[in-house]
Amino acid sequence: MIDAASFRNVRLRGGYVIAEIEFTREPLVDALGREAAAQTRIVGNEFRLMIRADLDEQELSITLYHEILEAASVASLHPPSAVAEFNEGDFERAAQTWHEKLGVVTPEKLNDMLQSFGFRGE
Repeated sequence: MIDAASFRNVRLRGGYVIAEIEFTREPLVDALGREAAAQTRIVGNEFRLMIRADLDEQELSITLYHEILEAASVASLHPPSAVAEFNEGDFERAAQTWHEKLGVVTPEKLNDMLQSFGFRGE
């Protein structure tokens, strides 16, 4: 089972930190008004995630891969070329691929994913 507390205050490649992970039973929507599994607010170098509480372990794992890769790409002044042209579908496919490749998400696996896409430093 994924322990959300183990992700809090984790330093990520690119100089980011997961400052907060909260779960909600309320419906979430994206910027276009579509139903979403999660929302991430970026405040400086901090990522603050709000995730639907009803996700199973696989959905939560894929959601964390997706949200962190997307947030790091959006927050970066100069995102790595590997993600510079990504759209929502690309982030979702990448998240599913990393979940299939590495299994259930951990903080270390998030950093491995970010490094593979070209994010450097902490």
